[in-house]
Amino acid sequence: MTKALDYAHKAAKAWIDGLDARPVAARATQGQLRGAFQQVLPETGMKAEEVIRWMSEHADNGMMSNAGGRFFAWVIGGGLESALAADWLVATWDQNAALYTCSPASAVIEEVAGEWIKSLLDLPREASFAFTTGCQLAHMTSLAAARYAVLKRVNWDVENDGMFGAPRVTIMSSDQKHGSVERAARYLGFGRSAFKALQTDDAGRVMPQVLEQALAITPGPVILVLNAADLNVGVCDPFTTLIPMAKQAGAWVHIDGAFGLFARASRRHRIQLEGVEQADSWATDGHKWLNVPFDCGIAIIRDCDAHRAAMTLSASYVAAEKNARDQIDWNPEWSRRARGIPVYAALKELGRQGVESLVDRCCAHCDALVTGIGALAGAEIVAPANLNQGLVRFRKRGQTPEQEDAYTDEIIGKINATGEAFFSGTDWRGRRAMRISVVNWRTCARDVERAIAAVYSVLAATDKSEDYII
Repeated sequence: MTKALDYAHKAAKAWIDGLDARPVAARATQGQLRGAFQQVLPETGMKAEEVIRWMSEHADNGMMSNAGGRFFAWVIGGGLESALAADWLVATWDQNAALYTCSPASAVIEEVAGEWIKSLLDLPREASFAFTTGCQLAHMTSLAAARYAVLKRVNWDVENDGMFGAPRVTIMSSDQKHGSVERAARYLGFGRSAFKALQTDDAGRVMPQVLEQALAITPGPVILVLNAADLNVGVCDPFTTLIPMAKQAGAWVHIDGAFGLFARASRRHRIQLEGVEQADSWATDGHKWLNVPFDCGIAIIRDCDAHRAAMTLSASYVAAEKNARDQIDWNPEWSRRARGIPVYAALKELGRQGVESLVDRCCAHCDALVTGIGALAGAEIVAPANLNQGLVRFRKRGQTPEQEDAYTDEIIGKINATGEAFFSGTDWRGRRAMRISVVNWRTCARDVERAIAAVYSVLAATDKSEDYII
């Protein structure tokens, strides 16, 4: 097996070493990729090292360089060295990290990693946790525990009796909620009609008076979902006001902290999440601000009994370990990779100070990007940088709002086509904008300068009748 592994290592090293010079956007077209890979299943095989070499060569131009420092679109981390190497070991060890009996070391490492995460984020130490595939499944795990708890309070055992005939549960959420929250609720049988959207203010925060009114007129069990950093503008809901209000009404409070929860690690920025520790459950991603490879979400749940009741199972051939932590009691999967091991590695590499520095750097780089691009003629700041998120749009004199929206999308496409940077478009308050997100540990001041220069060049080339200066 060593020849294939040796070549994979060589290709991986070349990929990492070339990130700074590569175009950020993928270069191959769908037709080219289909032409290369869409073949008839071969009757006979080929040597492993030849397979890896062939795949590496043909996939190269179809890969995004989002692991590099000039990717500012979706919130995607870059893979710390220790976390990436640990992930290679996870695949090599090939353990089913569902039971302590299956992989004692994996169980213990994940147990410690979960405790470290709670300590880093300063969340209740008595809470349980789960390492999931991503924040989508972290939401589902948390909301499954919430479903069990709020229905138990009205004498309904959902794990035994299911949802048919159960008392109606209302899920209140920001009108800026992420789609993964709704999707998790649908997986759990709630349906879209269970949601009640709460109006937000101009900054994107749930307004206390709106929540107060909603709680007053809503009968039955309630789950409240709040944002720890909105995905467009990075703002957090006012937890110190909203959570006690919801708790007084008997609601379960869940926090969508996909990336923003890690701002708790920063003394400079954690004030924006003041009071978030009062919630009942929290969902975040390791593959965002912690920069571990993909396939790592984290659910943290204060009510351990509700969490375990919603997830656990028993079977005659499952060798449960009474004195150890069996991950199958806390996760929705039966067969699972030991995704907590890269988390352990990342935290051991960075330490508390390293995570804080990473968060602070990303926030500073985001501010530099938003202000730098916003200062260009033809650009406009829509939302100043908050944490690691900000919005800008592009416009020319005399354009209607609809034309400005189309122009903004046109400019984003042209920026991405330069290969110097990659941004994404988004809708904010009914208008198009370019979303600027900085979450990669590799991003540096030079990357910011290159991105601003790319935007400048695109704007200058798009309308030569204007003088564009930085």
